[in-house]
Amino acid sequence: MSGEQAAQGSEAQDGETPGVWDVVVIGAGPAGASAAHAAAVTGRRVLLLEKAELPRYKTCGGGLIGPSRDALPPGFDLPLRERVHAVTFSLNGRRTRTKRSRQMLFGLVNRPEFDAALVDAAREAGAVVRTGVTVSRVEQHGPGVPDRRTVAVVVSASGSGGAAGKRDEEIVYARAVIGADGSASRIGAHVGVKLDQVDLGLEAEIPVPPSVAEDWAGRVLIDWGPLPGSYGWVFPKGDSLTVGVISARGDGGATKRYLDDFVARLGLAGFEPSVSTGHLTRCRADDSPLSRGRVLVCGDAAGLLEPWTREGISYALRSGRLAGEWAVRIAEAHDAVDARRQALNYAFAVKAGLGVEMGVGRRLLGVFEQRPGLFHTALTTFPPAWRAFAGITSGKRSLAEIVRTHPVARRALDSFSRA
Repeated sequence: MSGEQAAQGSEAQDGETPGVWDVVVIGAGPAGASAAHAAAVTGRRVLLLEKAELPRYKTCGGGLIGPSRDALPPGFDLPLRERVHAVTFSLNGRRTRTKRSRQMLFGLVNRPEFDAALVDAAREAGAVVRTGVTVSRVEQHGPGVPDRRTVAVVVSASGSGGAAGKRDEEIVYARAVIGADGSASRIGAHVGVKLDQVDLGLEAEIPVPPSVAEDWAGRVLIDWGPLPGSYGWVFPKGDSLTVGVISARGDGGATKRYLDDFVARLGLAGFEPSVSTGHLTRCRADDSPLSRGRVLVCGDAAGLLEPWTREGISYALRSGRLAGEWAVRIAEAHDAVDARRQALNYAFAVKAGLGVEMGVGRRLLGVFEQRPGLFHTALTTFPPAWRAFAGITSGKRSLAEIVRTHPVARRALDSFSRA
């Protein structure tokens, strides 16, 4: 869709201020699509911008735990590739043990299919979607901004640059903007997002023959790795396996060796990956802002993910939905004071839920970095620990809830955190 067509679509719905969108969402991953859906179902004028053409590949294991499934739009047809009922744990390739559950622990998706389906849901809710456009910046003050209720979003065709890029620039106007443009977010930089944990994930999509795929059906592998805070995974998706590792950024060579050793140990070195990629994940600092003026951030753009496992899809979906709901309120605000109030309410909602979970995750990561064997032993030999893991992945309880309501878990975490 061209900028002219998009503006005409906005004008057709807005008798008061032609050409101004209520909410513009930047980035069409799970966070952005969730935000666009949440805003669009209220009947507001919503524009979703994405620099790539959909569907597109994203480095991600594609595991959907219970909170992710609970945060999906009503009636969403989840494109599952696998339903997981068993987890094999290993400690750097040793002490392997498999735990099983009668209930589905989590589902596995291919991100291109999943993200495209979420965008379709946002479109069906009324959002207008534009792909192939890059947002270079947002402006809340200056000659390009017509009034104090408006944000100017400067966009251009993806891939354009230099003098030609300047000539191709277009300005889209909005009453509220949501940045969901990933972990290297330009909108996050505008807001002033601060990060205190950066990790490197490496991943390969490995096509396998039916005999190998059958061995992995319904089961994933989690390997607690040799580097502090590291782990690896195998997620089956029909005729392919997603194999990856993650560890703290700083020694990419060691992380690559872990992946190579992991693949070889699994007997998969003879299969040619269809995709080999890397990605940095970034966790926000506790005091990092989530808004600036009429601009909110969510998902990876806000540094929202679980610090221990680096699970981000559930954080993206949940924070995206909150951002969409509060952006509608910001769009309705007639002055800076009211807009600020609504933005603070959004930040409170995020911190009261996701922020508390992140705090527990940080403490768990600290213990895990020092004593990975303790985690492995607990999950494979101590039934309450396995039940807690299964409860979190299936969505029956949260990590923060377990620590808050189970004195033994709280005392154990306190004790090991001090050790």
